[in-house]
This record gives sequence, C-alpha cells and structure tokens, in this order.
Amino acid sequence: MEYRTATRLAADLRSRQVSAAELLDQTIDRIEALDGAINAVVVRDFDRARDEARQADAALAAGDTRPLLGLPMTVKEAFNVAGLPTTWGLPGMQDIPVLEDAVVVARLKAAGAIIIGKTNIPTMLADWQSANPVHGVTRNPWDMSRTPGGSSGGGAAALAAGLVSLEYGSDLASSLRAPAHYCGVYAHKPSHGLTPSRGFAPPGAPTSCPAPVIDLAVVGPMARSADDLALALEVTAGPDDHEAVGFRLHLPPPRHAALKDYRVLALDRHPLLPTSDSIRVALADRAARLASLGCNIGRESPHLPDLAQIAATFVELLMAQMSADTADETYAQARMAAERLPTGADPMASAAVRGGALSHRDWIAADRLRTAFAHQWRALFHDWDVVLCPSMPTQAPPLNGPGGPAMLEIDGIAVPYEAQPLWGTLATLTGNPATAFPIGLDAAGLPIGAQAIGSFLEDRTTIAFAGLMEREFGGFVRPPPWDG
Repeated sequence: MEYRTATRLAADLRSRQVSAAELLDQTIDRIEALDGAINAVVVRDFDRARDEARQADAALAAGDTRPLLGLPMTVKEAFNVAGLPTTWGLPGMQDIPVLEDAVVVARLKAAGAIIIGKTNIPTMLADWQSANPVHGVTRNPWDMSRTPGGSSGGGAAALAAGLVSLEYGSDLASSLRAPAHYCGVYAHKPSHGLTPSRGFAPPGAPTSCPAPVIDLAVVGPMARSADDLALALEVTAGPDDHEAVGFRLHLPPPRHAALKDYRVLALDRHPLLPTSDSIRVALADRAARLASLGCNIGRESPHLPDLAQIAATFVELLMAQMSADTADETYAQARMAAERLPTGADPMASAAVRGGALSHRDWIAADRLRTAFAHQWRALFHDWDVVLCPSMPTQAPPLNGPGGPAMLEIDGIAVPYEAQPLWGTLATLTGNPATAFPIGLDAAGLPIGAQAIGSFLEDRTTIAFAGLMEREFGGFVRPPPWDG
C-alpha cells in the first residue's frame, strides 16, 4: 500500500477498497516508524488530518468524487498552511501566525487532499541539500550518507521512502528536478506563471492579491509516477483570483499519444559544466531505446540557443532578484565590485557580480536577451517535441555542511558547487515546462534521472512523454533499504 501511486490510492478510496481513515493511519504509522532516520516530514499535523479523514470518508460515502478526496500528502515547508508554522529554515520564526493557505494548498484541499504535514528544506531554499537549524538534516533514502537534494529535498525523500504518494514543491535553480534526480522520483517544473505562487513566501511576508511576481521561480508537483504529476497539476494550475476574472486556462493536449511519434532532441554536453559519464551513458541508452521504437532522435538544431549565454543570463537575473532585499550599503558595494570587473574575467563569475548590482536599464537589456532565447526555443519546438537532457551533472553527492562544499567533483574534475544547476537553466530562464523522471541506476545503485523540456505552456506534452516512457521502460523503483 505504501508504494502505490496517488492515482491508484485515489481510485481505491473512491471504490471503498480502503477508507481515508485507514489510509491515513497507515501513512502516519510508516512516518513514525521510518522517518526518524530520514527526517523528511518535519512539520506534522496528524490530529487535524484525522478529523479531515473522517470528513472525507463521510463525503466518499455520499458519492463525492473529487479527484484527491481522502488522499494524504505533504507540501514543502516553504508553503503557507493555515495553522502551521512557515520558517524557511530560519530560527525564531515558528511563532509567526499563518492564517491563510497558499493558493496551491487551498486548491489541493479543495480537490479533497489531506495535508498531513510539511517537508524539509535548506535555509531560505538556498542549497541543493535540505538542512537548516530549525529542522535539521534530511538524508537520502538510497544512501543515508548522501543528500536527497534541495530545495525540495524533504519531499523527494518522503516519496522515495514510501512515506507519502504526492508532494508539492518549488523550482528556481532545479529545486524540484535535482531532488527528483537524486531520489529516483518524478517532478514537474511548470511553465512560468501556470501555477499561482501566492502564499509561497518567507515567514511574515504579505499575502496580498495580486502577489508580487517571482521571476524565474515556479511551484509544482512531485510524485512517483508521471500520471500523478498530471493529476496534481490539473487541480492546481490556472490564474490566481485577480486574473481569473478575465482569464481561463486552456492547456493544449499532449502532442502525441504514442511514444514512437515523438521527435526528441537529445543533449548530453554543456559547454560550461562536465556531466558524469554514468549519466551520459544512461541518457544515450534511453535515446537508443527510443530510437528503436521509431522516435526521431536528433543531436543538434540550428535553433538551439547558446547554452553558455543562457546560463550567464540566468545568473545575472537570479542575482538581481536576490539583491532586491539587500541593504543599501551592500548594494553600493556590489555596484563598486561590478565597476571593477577586469576584462576577460570568468563569464559566470562576472555574471554573478553584475547581477548583484543591475540597474533597471541593465535588467531590461538582460530580459530582452531572455526574450530572444524564448523566440529560439519556440522555433526549435516547431521541429522537435521535447528536449531530452540531464537534470543534474552528477548523482546525489555526500552530505556536506551548510551551503555545500566550495567545489564538487565530477569524474575527477573539480567544478564550483554553484554550477550544479546549469542544466536546469535551459528551461528556467525562459519559463519553459520541464518534467524530471528516473532513467536507471548507476554502478553503485544510485538513481539517475533526466528531464524533458517542452514548449511554453505545453506542460501536458512533457508529462505525457514521461508517462509513455514509464509504461514502456519502467519508472520509479524502491530504494533497497526501504522496500518493505
């Protein structure tokens, strides 16, 4: 029961093969038995969940067919859930009252889901590990000495260990895709703006509507199957209240119903980042197996944007966003550092320095470059249905201190720790959808994942592609230590 998909469990609930109360008790028992070592579900709301399960059983008995009715699930700690603390890993924030659910949390509840708790994150979501001084360190169920990723790492660990079947997280610098890759699960980074982010905010932040637009960042689902991603996206996507007055969401259907009909552009080399041989071999094997089914597999396109320029522009805009709340003195120092940049300096380091001091004029210039990249992607997706590429450059690294090590080793090559999400920037900079999925295990038995990137607002295509591969080649497998 603990490793059934959310889709299967929701069907079991509707057919009364299991009651919501029984399913919740089984979920709580497993969390209490196993999560002490993993530390994934760090905020628990079991008493209120039991009341909601009883209400769900009454609704099910009355014929209520809401898609998630009675299903226990978790959300990332960074989401507001009325009555639970939202700390973003910052000490002293536990007592700030949270009175209103985040929009996606409210929509999940409206669909019948029972939010049983919240999962761990890094402090201020700023790491590819999930550790903070409030809730401690989360470990990867595949290897307890390794990170499950971040910043949605607690959710990925909970899924891999069979604690829950569905989770909701967020992604800016691969925060959904990195944990999915490290833990062997599925995640979907929606098209930018597709799912409302109101209520996904640091402790004490205003929850006004309209909420400020968060550049680059999105909120999206994690699960152990592609069908579950589609299920969660369907109930959470769509405009927030102030836009829903005049807009309705109408996503196009998947481009194809059969895997053999997909045109797949496969990429495995990034100009600024080595990718481990084990990941490249696994990706090549997946591409070859797709080709054997009849897929059109390509390796290059004249419309492919410059991946190095995408990465540098992403870093500029990311650092500009992060500098918005810095003190005036800090910003002034950043301006001086940008003015002193030597000619010929490392392009990524220079982009980070410039981004911390961008003027509005400079930001507009970078945003116009982003628009040019989006135009190139649009042209590329006339010829190809999805881009298949790595999610991260290496398998789950060993746990390290806050912020990670200065350097990360990839097949004997030392690279800056901060360079890890460069594959993720391909979709993030221009707001394209990307679905992450498992494609195998390495020689040490660690998960390897990949991502399918699609055209803007064609989220159903990337999820469907992942689902078709899941049915053809298999998908999630249980970590050996937790397969009971």
